[in-house]
Amino acid sequence: MKIATTRAVIATAAILLAAGSLTACSNGSSNGSSASTATASSAKIGLLLPDSVTARYESADKPYFEAKVTALCPDCTVLYANADGDASKQQQQAESMLTQGVNVLVLDPFDGEAAASIVGEAKAKNVPVISYDRLIDSPDSSAYISFDNEKVGELQGQALVDDLKKTGVPAGAGIIMVNGSPTDNNATLFKKGAHSVIDTSGYKVLAEYDTPGWDPAQAQTWVAGQITQFGSQIKGLYAANDGTAGGAIAALKGANVSPLPPVTGQDAELAGIQRILSGDQYMTVYKALKPEAEQAATLAVALAKGQAVNGTSTTNTAGGAAIPSFLLVPVAVTVDNIESTVVADGFYTAAQICTADYAAACATAGIK
Repeated sequence: MKIATTRAVIATAAILLAAGSLTACSNGSSNGSSASTATASSAKIGLLLPDSVTARYESADKPYFEAKVTALCPDCTVLYANADGDASKQQQQAESMLTQGVNVLVLDPFDGEAAASIVGEAKAKNVPVISYDRLIDSPDSSAYISFDNEKVGELQGQALVDDLKKTGVPAGAGIIMVNGSPTDNNATLFKKGAHSVIDTSGYKVLAEYDTPGWDPAQAQTWVAGQITQFGSQIKGLYAANDGTAGGAIAALKGANVSPLPPVTGQDAELAGIQRILSGDQYMTVYKALKPEAEQAATLAVALAKGQAVNGTSTTNTAGGAAIPSFLLVPVAVTVDNIESTVVADGFYTAAQICTADYAAACATAGIK
C-alpha cells in the first residue's frame, strides 16, 4: 500500500492556512449587521460539535480551536456546545447562541440536512456560519473546512484490499461494511470512496450497515448478527471510523473469531492506534485535526471582524450550491508508520501510546 508521508500533510496544511486570505467571498456570505461587526476584542464565536461518542471532538477539535482563537483574539469568547448525537438539541444550542449574540457560528452538524435551518436562522441575523468537518446542505454557509472525504474511503478500501491480497485471501472472499451515520454527508463520501475500490477488487460485499449516530454499540450488535449469519466467510471488515471499528472488534472477539480479519478505521483515535499495535485493527486514517481546527478558528475570527473569505476550492452541497472550501489531505496509518505520522506531528506522544500494555509492541514498531 502506498502511504502518504506526514511531511505532505504538514505542507498541505501550511498551504491551506496561508491560503485563507481575506478576500471577497464567492457565495456572498459577508458581514454587515450590528450582530456581526464586532471588533476582535468583543467577538463571540460559537462552536457546535455533533456528538460525544467520537473521541476527537473533545480531545482535539475543541481545544485546538479554542487555543487558536485565543492566540488570534485574546479577548474573544468561545461559546461551546456538543449535541450528543441529537439534531434537535443542536438546533436548540444554536438558537441559544444566536440569542446570546454570537458573531459567528462554527457548526459541525449532526444532521447535515437538518442543520440547514440553523444556517437560515443565522442568516436572518446576519451571522455567518462555517460548515466544519461535515458539510451542511445549505447554500448560505460562508465556508467549509474538512478533508477530502471520498479519499478517506479510498484509503480505507485500498488498505483493506491490499492486505487481503498480501495475505493470500482469494478473490470472491467476503467483506462486511460498517459505514457511518446516515445523517452525516461525510459518511456517504467515505462509503462511496471505499466502494470505488472494493467493488472492483474481486472481493464480495456480504452485507453493509449505516450505523445510526456512529454509535459503536450499534455497530457491535450488527456485526455480531453478521458473524452468526456468515461466520468464516467474513475475511475483511470495513469500519468507517475507529469507534465503529472498536464495536466491530468487540463483536468478533465476543464470538471467539480467530484470527481476526483485517479491520479498517478512521480518526487515529488513541484506542485505535493501540489496537493497531496489538494487531486487533489493521489501519486507521489520520486527519491532521490541528490544522483543520486552526483554519476554522482563523476564518471565524476574520468573519467576526466583518471580513469575507475565499476557499482554495469549492464543494457542492446536495442542492448544488458551491461553498468556498478548504480540504486537507488524509493519510493512511498502519503499524509501519505510526511513528512518522501521529507521533512525529505531536498528535500523540510515545508515552501516551506506549502504556504498559503496549510497550513491547511499541518497541517492535520503533515508537519512542
